[in-house]
Amino acid sequence: MTKPTHDTPNLDQLESGPWPSFVTGLKTLANAEDKPYANMMKDLMGQLEHSYETRTGYWKGGTVSVFGYGGGVIPRFSEVSEEFPESKEFHTLRIQPPAGFHYTTDLLRGMCDTWEKYGSGLIALHGQSGDIMFQGCSTDNVQPAFDELNEMGFDMGGAGPALRTSMSCVGQARCEQSCYDESRAHKEVIDNLLDEMHRPALPYKMKFKFSGCANDCVNAIHRSDFAVIGTWKDDIQVNQEEVKKHVAKVGRKQMIDTVISHCPTRALSLNDDDTLEIDNPSCVRCMHCINVMTKALSPGKERGATILIGGKRSLKIGDSMGTVIFPFIRLETDEDYEEFLELTENVVDFFADNALEHERIGETIDRIGLTNFLEAMDIEVDPNMINHPRTGSYVRTDDFEEEAEKWFARDGKQAAIGDE
Repeated sequence: MTKPTHDTPNLDQLESGPWPSFVTGLKTLANAEDKPYANMMKDLMGQLEHSYETRTGYWKGGTVSVFGYGGGVIPRFSEVSEEFPESKEFHTLRIQPPAGFHYTTDLLRGMCDTWEKYGSGLIALHGQSGDIMFQGCSTDNVQPAFDELNEMGFDMGGAGPALRTSMSCVGQARCEQSCYDESRAHKEVIDNLLDEMHRPALPYKMKFKFSGCANDCVNAIHRSDFAVIGTWKDDIQVNQEEVKKHVAKVGRKQMIDTVISHCPTRALSLNDDDTLEIDNPSCVRCMHCINVMTKALSPGKERGATILIGGKRSLKIGDSMGTVIFPFIRLETDEDYEEFLELTENVVDFFADNALEHERIGETIDRIGLTNFLEAMDIEVDPNMINHPRTGSYVRTDDFEEEAEKWFARDGKQAAIGDE
């Protein structure tokens, strides 16, 4: 029997603006009378309207899982189930996406068919940790829904105090700015640490994210505990003929206004013959000039990645960006990846042993000090780790030249993790 639709004046108001509203999507699912989830979505909208009226949330947690897993399902039970019985259980399955978000149309259709059969039809691609969010499922349907998704090749993602599902940009498959194999790094790390995801045992969540360049298309620097950002060690590659074509097309003034003056370290200058001169030691790899002139400029040939630790959104100490731990590592050979995986294991072990409950690793480092973290991880101090240089201009001169030569020498020596 078809359930009548609830009056939803507050939800209707959200559709009145100039931008698309999620309410339209909910109504589409609720009005699909031939689908098994239509009544669930009608009561879901009724409960949401009730929450807007009372300014109170009515979802509570619980324990729901699939066989062999300790996490991956976000349980939601309604506290007003007598009034809205069809949506009394509205659990979410977090499913790991393929690295780089590569799907076939057949695969997407299969996921949609499965969720129409067992869930609400509501899917979010993707959550902030990268998960495919299958939202709205009864307790009885959680296991058969996962079984069918698992047959397609998908595994449960992370939830709770555990390693979370990772994200990687489309990378080398489609992007010419990519500086390492993001999909391989993503897959190897998660495969190696899968138990930490499926059986939550950490003080709080931990996220890995992989971006192929400093454009950081997956928000790794400020939304992950362990960010791997593609970079290069040598000079930017310049095609001067393409530079001249760009200047001829836009004019010298616009070239200066949109490229030269936007360089944060003033490393660019335009010569009288419309060629570009780059002070590469001053370049901070911000990607702006490369983004504007993709035909004329590209990352250097000696490519690798920078590792940052501790990025996150607001919690105990507010928003924080990741701190540079390794300015440059290579991710090319099997040996490079072995060292990289060892580092990821050590970071997770450190977090498990030293963090307080409900504390991210960036907050742990803030609490105990970066020096103690580096000492525990057996990592040497590097000037790139300095978040804010001291304001005093006085330095000791007796050993300054010796120390300066040591740091300059590092540029030519550091080829992989741990090379000093």
